[in-house]
Amino acid sequence: MEKGFLVDATDRRILEILSKNARMPYLEVARIVGISGAAVHQRVQKMADAGVISGSQFSLNPKGLGYNTCAFIGIQVSLTNGTTHQEVFEHIMGIPEIVECHHTSGKYSLFVKIFTLNNEHLKNVIVEQIQTINGVNSTETFISLEKGFHRQIPVRETKQ
Repeated sequence: MEKGFLVDATDRRILEILSKNARMPYLEVARIVGISGAAVHQRVQKMADAGVISGSQFSLNPKGLGYNTCAFIGIQVSLTNGTTHQEVFEHIMGIPEIVECHHTSGKYSLFVKIFTLNNEHLKNVIVEQIQTINGVNSTETFISLEKGFHRQIPVRETKQ
């Protein structure tokens, strides 16, 4: 985020509205907030330039595309035979079913979120793609039974 950029009350209100529906027309946002459509556009652009907002995208529904299994996998990395953490990470990044990867402290070096068609597909990705990566020492898989909720971070007043 751009150093020195402050999000004011109007920006926060715009963010609250657009985080619930990014497809809402700026003119409708402007009507709710009480400013012009041009002002909404300018504020959104400034927040994007400052790194407050990153991207605008459709959210795909994995189940709607046939991906019925969601799991989280903790991956222990053991850097032997000259393998680097970055090389392991790049292999993980090349597996399309993995939609999120975090570098973590503690028991696991990497913690990933994965969507697969079913449990058999999950097993195949783990055994044939993840566990065969040079440097992957072990994995532990947690199958999600149901997503409880997903939300954006709260838009709060920032103190600098």
